[in-house]
Amino acid sequence: MRRVIWFADLGRNGVGVVGGKNASLGELVGHLGPAGVRVPNGFATTADAYREFLSTGRLREQVAEQLARLHGGAPLAEVGAAVRAAVLATALPSDLEQELAGAYEQLSRETGQADPDVAVRSSATAEDLPEASFAGQQETFLNVRGRAALLDSCRRCYASLFTDRAIDYRERLGFDHLAVALSVGVQLMVRSDLAGAGVMFTLDPESGFRDVVVVSAAWGLGETVVSGQVDPDEYVVFKPSLADPGLNPVLQASIGSKRRKAVYADGGLTRTVDTSPEEQATRVLEDGEVRRLAQWAVAVERHYGCPMDLEWAKDGRSGELFVVQARPETVQSRRRGTVLRRYRLTGTGERLVDGIAVGEAVGAGPVCTLDSPVELERFPAGAVLVTAITDPDWEPLMKRAAAIVTDHGGRTSHAAIVSRELGVPALVGTGRATSVLADGQEVTVSCAEGAEGHVYAGRVDFEESETDLGSLPDTRTKVMLNLADPAAALRWWRLPADGVGLARMEFMVAHQVRVHPMALVHPERLSSEDRRRVDELSGGYGDRTEYFVDRLAQGVARIAASRRPDPVVVRTSDFKTNEYARLVGGKPFEPVEANPMIGWRGASRYYDERYREGFALECRALRRVRDEMGLTNVVVMIPFCRTPQEADRVLAVMADHGLTRGQNGLQVYVMAEIPSNILLAEQFAERFDGFSVGSNDLTQLTLGVDRDSELLAHLFDERDPAVTRSIETLIAAAHAAGRTVGLCGQRPSNDPEFTRFLVEAGIDSVSVTPDSFAAVKQHVAAAESDAA
Repeated sequence: MRRVIWFADLGRNGVGVVGGKNASLGELVGHLGPAGVRVPNGFATTADAYREFLSTGRLREQVAEQLARLHGGAPLAEVGAAVRAAVLATALPSDLEQELAGAYEQLSRETGQADPDVAVRSSATAEDLPEASFAGQQETFLNVRGRAALLDSCRRCYASLFTDRAIDYRERLGFDHLAVALSVGVQLMVRSDLAGAGVMFTLDPESGFRDVVVVSAAWGLGETVVSGQVDPDEYVVFKPSLADPGLNPVLQASIGSKRRKAVYADGGLTRTVDTSPEEQATRVLEDGEVRRLAQWAVAVERHYGCPMDLEWAKDGRSGELFVVQARPETVQSRRRGTVLRRYRLTGTGERLVDGIAVGEAVGAGPVCTLDSPVELERFPAGAVLVTAITDPDWEPLMKRAAAIVTDHGGRTSHAAIVSRELGVPALVGTGRATSVLADGQEVTVSCAEGAEGHVYAGRVDFEESETDLGSLPDTRTKVMLNLADPAAALRWWRLPADGVGLARMEFMVAHQVRVHPMALVHPERLSSEDRRRVDELSGGYGDRTEYFVDRLAQGVARIAASRRPDPVVVRTSDFKTNEYARLVGGKPFEPVEANPMIGWRGASRYYDERYREGFALECRALRRVRDEMGLTNVVVMIPFCRTPQEADRVLAVMADHGLTRGQNGLQVYVMAEIPSNILLAEQFAERFDGFSVGSNDLTQLTLGVDRDSELLAHLFDERDPAVTRSIETLIAAAHAAGRTVGLCGQRPSNDPEFTRFLVEAGIDSVSVTPDSFAAVKQHVAAAESDAA
């Protein structure tokens, strides 16, 4: 009988021998170690060793007798406690003790340490199979030192096969409790208590987007990230750019609060302590380290042939990075890719709490706030579970919940992972849900409004729809998306859109940056209060302008990556002066205008000395996305360009900052929203690669109607003959010059007849909001069919 096997002698075909976790570690050591993926050494006990232990004395009979009581109505907690007590009271077989001690001594010789610290992990033989996967059913023990502690931890792992949650899990899936064996993995600890650790997925865990690796990181041992005790850093890496050493593949680096960390304690234990303000404000990983981890993750994914969920750690003594666990991702990778299920709130309610949205659904019910898991019968089915954090002990309750809300945790926390698997909407990292939401209070939890989710008072009405994307017709006319929020961009990757026809830079500036660009260039002109706020927002950046460039580039890159290689048209900032003034530090740089709608906006700002330095930052961000990140599918679009001469000045300024039309495939479009763009279409076509009709402004300026005036609302109509004739004139002139024309207004989303007009006029593309994409696609197909 083989009781102990070294990782190097294992492979993924050993699930029946050592369980999923340990078989995977063996696969990593044996096949990916030679490729440069670093994995700490270790060994595993076998399923045969567990069965030998179970045959000691009357242990098997005792376990079977207790479990049989479940079907007679005995409480789960009582049965589980009795089984665990019987296991813990049974000594390990002497042969197993000797083999464990011998392997531990070999680790000691390899490391040169008398009592090397190890992680002791449970790995069930039915664990991590596609049809039976759950996050963390059995126990893990960290910082285990010495022979006696190792043997005790192994016995405790055996007992953890019968935790209440594990028994409940097997009962639900119909597993024979005694047919499932347990292997114990013993792995050298990485001293991440002196550095950091976390998890990574080889797809976006929220949307299932396959072209990114998402890395979460926190200070100290990785258990705080997995359990959701901290709000970690998050790094999003673009896989297609990883292979080119000349490109920066890190699309996003978000710094989490990381207020706690797990470290070693006396006696071979761990404890959780507060982090310092400096640690909270500092990235756990540099870009080079993020890149290396992502490369390893991609190598593991390629080897396994499926998306992966990995844990990593950094040793604070040596600075080395390690992969410490890997398992197939079992939620997003199993979703049907052709079905889009959408939820939409149709009612309103008072917004009580905000957090990170997990899933895209809506759930409602009475609040049940808990500090710790309780017996199932004490948690009402259909309640909204509200707690600080969750761990595997909460899973029986989570399955009964209409929604889950936690104070702490990020997108890769336990609560987030399990709620995705269960299909239960969850809000994590709210910071204050347990103190704001009252027991019994009726609430609605919405994850259907983007990356940020909300808890509303009362039961808010909502509707659910389902679209089979595979049934959508092909169209000659391109149907593209209007996107503004980078955080939500990956949610729409499954839509068979032809790219993004409008990505609004001003939205990214307002929400990702929040600071007026000129305030970063000339902080000496700010009030003391504005300077304080600028410093607070841009903390961590020695060069304050780099804050603007970095945050803006990350936002643009995330949207561009979601649709690559299809074009993503990014409109440079089109704030009006009153809107610019509302940004942090904006007032000293903005004049007060009587009519900002037709004032100093769009192209007229970019070459003006009063904003030219601000536009330079926009250009730096766009160049970074295209040239440094490799997202050359970004098309730049200039708004509100009044004359061909103004176009020349803007293009010259762009070229001064490294954005030369035609260089590295750069295309530059112009918004067609002023009558002069129509009347002088041939001259604009000489300077730009395409047009995008801004129907709101074009209607406003053609009819002389303030689009925001309630008094004149009855006159504002994009289907007025003066407007439609302008669009037809533009399309004809543009096509004669070999240029394309799109339309990025809202009207096609709401008006099938206007869509029909555009198709008949020969429009090349329409760009619509994601939630109306399917309907517009069908309207376009119908119009094309009728025209044929």
